[in-house]
Amino acid sequence: MPRTVLLLQGPPGPFWRDLGRAFETAGHRVVKVNFGLGDRLFWGARAAISYRGRLEDWPAWLADLIAREGVTDVIYYADRVPQHARALDVARKARARAWAVEFGYLRPDWITLEPEGMGAVSRFPSDPAALAALAEDRPLPDMEVRHGHRWFRDEAMADVGFHLAQSASWPWWPHWRHDWPLWPPFFYLAWVAQLLRMPVQARAAEREIAALHRSGAPFDLVPLQIAEDYQIRESSRYDDLADFVDEVLASFAAHAPAGRRLLFKTHPLDVGLRRWSAVVPRMAARHGIADRVHAVRGGDLGDLLRAARGVVTVNSTVGLTALRAGCPTVAMGTAVYDAPGVTWQGGLDRFWTEAGPPDPDATDRLLRALARIQVKGSFYEPNGRRLAAAEIVRRVEDGTIHDLLSDRPRAGVKGAGNEGVSPPAPGAAPPAGPPSAEG
Repeated sequence: MPRTVLLLQGPPGPFWRDLGRAFETAGHRVVKVNFGLGDRLFWGARAAISYRGRLEDWPAWLADLIAREGVTDVIYYADRVPQHARALDVARKARARAWAVEFGYLRPDWITLEPEGMGAVSRFPSDPAALAALAEDRPLPDMEVRHGHRWFRDEAMADVGFHLAQSASWPWWPHWRHDWPLWPPFFYLAWVAQLLRMPVQARAAEREIAALHRSGAPFDLVPLQIAEDYQIRESSRYDDLADFVDEVLASFAAHAPAGRRLLFKTHPLDVGLRRWSAVVPRMAARHGIADRVHAVRGGDLGDLLRAARGVVTVNSTVGLTALRAGCPTVAMGTAVYDAPGVTWQGGLDRFWTEAGPPDPDATDRLLRALARIQVKGSFYEPNGRRLAAAEIVRRVEDGTIHDLLSDRPRAGVKGAGNEGVSPPAPGAAPPAGPPSAEG
């Protein structure tokens, strides 16, 4: 039956507008909430409702909106944004389905469409039997890149435009607050400085990696994530990425073979607020292993994964790339791919000497199961946007993935309980209440 879909914030760029049109073309009703000028910039002149209140008043306001408009599905990008995290709780209580949209776990060329949320609130299973059931009769994901785009022109500029517009929203949306460590204009100024440093850092990385290869020493790779990312802040036990780095160094110093090296690779989108290429060696020196630890900003990830003895990560999607390459991998946070037979389950101290490659059959089952919550397409390339929007509409119409996944999240976010209302059955009647006109 026709759905009433509530769209909250989407990814910077035109995709959310395309998705709204795709739902309407399929005969569904769309309600859109704007939180600032960035939302208005990419949603355009189409009808929308503005929320101008405080964060603490948002759940009650949203619950009233869901009941009044008869909302059946709530869809948001970046599920741990404070407004979206609270929207999940409200949707559960209202018996509406909630959907998280994000960049794909499988990259590039994929988008995630996952019931409720990702990371610590993901309901995607790790149990081998449950994964086998999800994977049954499913093909392996198509990893051919079909929807490439120019990162700077399409993605980076959309991101800058969105966040700068949001920053200018205060006269009309006085209570909107960025959940960022820096006010966006300062953040982008820091990025300009980082872009100027990148050529020098890339050359230094090439020299460091070449020297490591010439030494012939086996090494493990630690792909660092962005310290401020919600995957660290809410889907791991670390309060700071430096805590993860220190734990890895301490374990490596105590348990790794004497001839082993450790290579830390800074995330390519890290703005450089902390110079990990300098911080990591200082921390390594405190553990007495400065001569065995390398830290770079740069290097070809594919080449490094092919050469690495193993990969240690919190929950980066690099872990999935490593598993597909047959590289032993351990996830120290809550990761959708962390499953027996796939990732190392024996703890970090034993990883250095005992971990073997992932089981190919278990990895294939995981990838085929993951395809249930992955959509082939792009937020930016026009044909990829069109195909992804149509497939998201189809899956929301179907809705059975909500019943196929567990009723309980994997871990629960820091400082929050894991209690919640089970999701509604597919095709369940929407909350009572007559629809009203969009404002």
